[in-house]
Amino acid sequence: MRTYHRNREAIYPYDPWAVRETHFDIESNYRDETIFAQANGYVGIRGNLEEGYNGPKGTSFSATYINGFYESYPILYPEGGYGFAHTGQTMINVTDSKGMKVFLEGEEFSLMSGTVHHYERKLDLKKGVVTRQVIWESPKGKKAEITFLRLVSFKRPHLILYSTFIKPLNFSGEIRLISRIDGNVTNGNETDDVRVSSHVSGKVLRTLDLHVGESGGWIKQQTKRSRLTLLCAVLHEFIPENSGELSMRKEEEALVGEISFFGREGEPLQVNKYVAYLDSRSYPEERLPSTAENLLMQARADGRQVLMREQEEYLASFWAEADIEIDGDEALQQGVRFNAFHLLQSVGRNGFTSIGAKGLTGEGYEGHYFWDTEIYILPFFLYTQPELAKSLLLFRYHLLDAARKRARELKHKGALFPWRTIDGPECSAFFPAGTAQYHINADVIYALKRYVEGTGDEEFLFSYGSEMLVETARFWVDRGTFSPAKGGKFCIHTVTGPDEYTALVDNNAFTNYMARMNLEYAVRTLARMKEVVPDRYRELVDKLNLADGEMEWWRKASEEMYLPYSEELGIIPQDDTFLQKERLMVDELPADEIPLLLHRHYLDIYRYQVCKQPDALLAMFLLRELFTVEEIRRNYDYYEPITTHDSSLSPAIFSILANEIGYGQKAYEYFMQTARMDLDDYNQNVKDGIHTASMAGTWLAIVQGFGGVKFLPDGIHVTPHLPARWKALRFTLRYRGRKLMIALAKEECRFQLIEGDPIEITYREEKFTLTGEEVFPV
Repeated sequence: MRTYHRNREAIYPYDPWAVRETHFDIESNYRDETIFAQANGYVGIRGNLEEGYNGPKGTSFSATYINGFYESYPILYPEGGYGFAHTGQTMINVTDSKGMKVFLEGEEFSLMSGTVHHYERKLDLKKGVVTRQVIWESPKGKKAEITFLRLVSFKRPHLILYSTFIKPLNFSGEIRLISRIDGNVTNGNETDDVRVSSHVSGKVLRTLDLHVGESGGWIKQQTKRSRLTLLCAVLHEFIPENSGELSMRKEEEALVGEISFFGREGEPLQVNKYVAYLDSRSYPEERLPSTAENLLMQARADGRQVLMREQEEYLASFWAEADIEIDGDEALQQGVRFNAFHLLQSVGRNGFTSIGAKGLTGEGYEGHYFWDTEIYILPFFLYTQPELAKSLLLFRYHLLDAARKRARELKHKGALFPWRTIDGPECSAFFPAGTAQYHINADVIYALKRYVEGTGDEEFLFSYGSEMLVETARFWVDRGTFSPAKGGKFCIHTVTGPDEYTALVDNNAFTNYMARMNLEYAVRTLARMKEVVPDRYRELVDKLNLADGEMEWWRKASEEMYLPYSEELGIIPQDDTFLQKERLMVDELPADEIPLLLHRHYLDIYRYQVCKQPDALLAMFLLRELFTVEEIRRNYDYYEPITTHDSSLSPAIFSILANEIGYGQKAYEYFMQTARMDLDDYNQNVKDGIHTASMAGTWLAIVQGFGGVKFLPDGIHVTPHLPARWKALRFTLRYRGRKLMIALAKEECRFQLIEGDPIEITYREEKFTLTGEEVFPV
């Protein structure tokens, strides 16, 4: 087993509930802007400096993002073809509201001038704020304590609070601040990494209107192609009241507020800057100014303390459900909480947005939503915040018409969900690793099935899920064929599975297994609807023109699905020709050739048995009830030596399966690559944004790996694998209306029913009914 780009020392001091930066470093500034980014699922801001930054090029990227707010562009091909994706979408950098310059008797505060006597920036995971405190001495000897506080409100999704505190330490005199709302923003940071580069660069927004009032104002802007409109509004407040003077003015594509104080030595001054972001997807364009004004007036009336209390209460509720306690490794404890916090910050909550691969922290992958959401991220929310999991599934339902359109475009029946998108169309310009990944349909249905099994929410299944089931089942039957060459088995040709280092193959095992699950679940669901809600079943039949006999074809295709198997090796071949290729052993590759996609042409990669990430193994993890431990071991031993883990999705699955088959040390090593991937910047690319799927993989690896929890169709099964270096592990789960606590120690496994009715659980193959608290020896 080889791992790459791992730091030997922690970048940030260990702290169970915070991330701290104790000195400012130009060399790490770009990365730190991601680590200290804040968001609330709607709006996100990178951790740029309020006072601005004039360091070397390539050491900063200032940005603010709104989930699902995008610009479209035509995808241009030197040699195009029918059915190629033709419209791209990119999450764009929007109006910058962070600016707050500080002048002490005419000298501008900057970390790159004067003397910094003290510096600390802190992301507080309990309070949900970032504070930055600096004791700075100007070139002429004026010394002050300057503190910036940021809060991106979870309870008020359109609101951001910036507070600036200034205390003169050795002088009394003029203190001036310049608050700026800047609409002159651009997209695109320069990079040769194809995973990060954007097709939209430069200036995207055009300014429609600027308005200035006594204490603030607003700027309204619009994208050029997608025609989405955004309004950013600001309102200022002084503490003590009337202690300063504010003069607002318009500049080209900007609002500028000039604030003047007379500062007295030792006495603190405070400016609160309330900012609102709203867009035309949520409100009629003509109502944006009045809605923003009302929101800001209410926020100012409530004040900073109320907003901070709301934030802390919201997070207390979140941590009560989602916290994982690890006794025995302070580095992991910090990493696990940091990851969970960023997942909460990144996830859309309204049923019309999802969660991007980089969250709201960077432009990597253009802000697109992938299968990462359903397969890696949704389980975290399903078992801790089930309403957010429901919202993610609603997002897919709202894309169903676009998925139908895409299927028709490709001459297929039913619906084909996009491999990567923001609001519906397929945005992947590289079809071998985009459109060809038909498994996206089954991934969405797998998440639906898990959601219903985990919540019992048949109302959602009947109202929304059933329609997705019908259209995806139609797609599979139309896309596959009963092949005489395979003894009449149902085959699916020319697809790409999760492993993007093997493309356009026949009978990818992952795809076939998942398609079978999709078809079986469609048949079972419609049969249940016909039995328990016959009126709604008939409505569905009429709405979708469901023909007599369609379900029989689904049943036949699922029963006759071709599932590859090698009798000689006792493993699942990844596809029909995979085993015919030369094996490319990862341990024999030079370290500077990793990741392969940046150093080899895809044609070269496709010629080998080499995997970017788990494929057949992922199917075994997701459909765990179908396979024995010995079958997993044989496949693990075969595929691990040829897997590069060039995808951040990979290590978590290898960690979980390693625990299952008794490879404890490997399980821990793979897990370490997920838990602190971003905090320790393992891949040297955190500057471009967080890795949300890897962060969710941390939760999977703990709960389903070390915790040994399997969520199977018949309920929860637990076989724990507590690492030797941990003293204890504790986590809670939401499952079928219950709240459970599972606590592992060296000698015992403790179960507690915190809320809900008694529930049957299987512990090490023995069933028991949990009514209160049960303790078992490990």
